[in-house]
Amino acid sequence: MTAEPRPKRYPPPEFPPRRTPAFAATPPAIFPVLLGLCGLAIGLRAGMSWLNLPTAPSDLAAGVAVALWTFGVLAYGLKLRRRPGVILEDMKVLPSRAGLAAASMGGMTSAALLVPYAARLAMVLLLASLLAHGVLALLTLRVLATLPAEARVVNPGMHLNFVGFIVAAPAALALGQGGLAQALFWITLPLAVAIWSLSGRQLWQRIPPAPLRPMLVIHLAPAALFSIVATGLDMGGFAMVFQVAMVLILVALGAGLRWITAAGFSALWGAFTFPLTAAATALLGQGGLLAWAGIALLAAAVLVVPALAFKVLKLWAGGQLATKTNAAVA
Repeated sequence: MTAEPRPKRYPPPEFPPRRTPAFAATPPAIFPVLLGLCGLAIGLRAGMSWLNLPTAPSDLAAGVAVALWTFGVLAYGLKLRRRPGVILEDMKVLPSRAGLAAASMGGMTSAALLVPYAARLAMVLLLASLLAHGVLALLTLRVLATLPAEARVVNPGMHLNFVGFIVAAPAALALGQGGLAQALFWITLPLAVAIWSLSGRQLWQRIPPAPLRPMLVIHLAPAALFSIVATGLDMGGFAMVFQVAMVLILVALGAGLRWITAAGFSALWGAFTFPLTAAATALLGQGGLLAWAGIALLAAAVLVVPALAFKVLKLWAGGQLATKTNAAVA
């Protein structure tokens, strides 16, 4: 008669429970809403200028947005300092991959906001953000290669990972770097078209799960950015094409808003923020009736973006956001 194996011993529960060190679980999901706040400040600057109103509100918004983005980057930097390899663990989940891309894009928008006040600092930040985004794109490719096939399917978040460089182009134009802006335009354009095409095909073939539908809004951002950059480069034909594409995407998203938000609020609603502000800025850059449409969209953004940012950052402050988005712990 053989004796039954002894049951496995488990360590006794700790009391009091072990506390996670400060910022060790900083979730990358904070960055889409921080990027949205930076985009809102840019939109407010354009709106105030077009309406010939004092720029104090947009200056205040810019200061708050850049400060919050800086705090977010420092918080994630402290997480990396504890264990640098945690970034690869974060990249294994979709919300964190998109969030990390939004972090470096936030640096690009912050550079645009700094141009009127500190052009040299803005240039340094712009180049550093482009470099960081390039490193993140390479890490994303490395991580995707190790994931199962179903996790490597093209999704709207890939606009952030691989097309997000275009966010640096408006700042480059403001700094007088037209050549850099043009290079970014032509490098990212085919990537955006490929992602739009493959995502459209997938959407036609199968309905995305309700929790992931808010990410469809990300498709709006590249169209808006290409319109802004084409206008700045005096490429009128391209500007018109992307304006039409942007309006069509915007109308489609508006018509399907209830379907997109069917799963209820989550951190992925941060995907609404930057595309909305980018579209408003793009419309404002066209003048005339389109600028008035941009003012209306900007007014909606003033209500929506801070509210979503507050809800997401509140989840972070309450220690819930890392769990809800499966963020790694250093």
